[in-house]
Amino acid sequence: MEVKVDKKVEVKQEKILSPWKIVWLRLKRNKLAITGLYILVAMVLLSFIGPFFSSYDLSDYNVADRMLAPSAQHWLGTDDLGRDVLTRLMYGGRISLLVGVIAVAIEIVIGSILGVIAGFYGGIADGIIMRLVDIILCVPALPMYIILGAIMSDIKFPPKYRIFVVMFVIGILAWPGLCRLVRGQILTLREQDFMQATEALGLRDRRKMFKHLLPNTFPQIIVTATLGIGGAIMSESALSFLGMGVMPPTPSWGNMIQIVRDTYALQNRPWLWIPPGTLIFLTIMAINLFGDGLRDALDPKLKR
Repeated sequence: MEVKVDKKVEVKQEKILSPWKIVWLRLKRNKLAITGLYILVAMVLLSFIGPFFSSYDLSDYNVADRMLAPSAQHWLGTDDLGRDVLTRLMYGGRISLLVGVIAVAIEIVIGSILGVIAGFYGGIADGIIMRLVDIILCVPALPMYIILGAIMSDIKFPPKYRIFVVMFVIGILAWPGLCRLVRGQILTLREQDFMQATEALGLRDRRKMFKHLLPNTFPQIIVTATLGIGGAIMSESALSFLGMGVMPPTPSWGNMIQIVRDTYALQNRPWLWIPPGTLIFLTIMAINLFGDGLRDALDPKLKR
């Protein structure tokens, strides 16, 4: 007697997802975070790829075409020297985004290294580092930026190098918060079982700190860095608007909106200040949306 099997039994193997794949799947479900990511990608493409498609160069100026309203020839008009505003916006985006990224990189390097040292060794090392953190946190950032900007102006600091000073100063004044965060995580992690295993293996302190402890704090560092970029861009924009940051003719979104100091330009030439102001707003909003979504994806317990 023959038995016919009409249905085939299929054994489905469950896919094993990596931790970062799980984070990405969680992040994709957050529509606001993905919207922020798309906006950030658009800003990067506009700033770093856009200038290659522009018909104008950053140094091109024509006084005869100064203060032209938006047209087919100049999509966002021209400024007081006849320079194309759209082209300057794209080059200015490079400066603003690079300031944010490099300043945060400085913050991460200093904050994570000092944080892991303070948390791992404790005692005198922890006390010295934490007192240094307290001192820097007591220094108001904006007045310090203004003082340094005034010093650079008095000593005739070359404008083309001021951008590097701005990056360095923003990074130096921002690392204490990250240092505290990393230290707190290390204090918890060093009591875990895997650290007892490293003791049994006789690993060196440097390997314990930078191969086993610090990588476990990467989710918190990534979230802090993402949100820190927005703060660094805001600081650069404020400094450049006050004339203490990136100086003309080098464009940045901050120094491009200095035109609002002129009441006539504020009322009658909106194409000079609305575009850079809008790009600053969109970039900061996108970074905050993406950073909040990334925080929730990396640690769902923090989701509000």
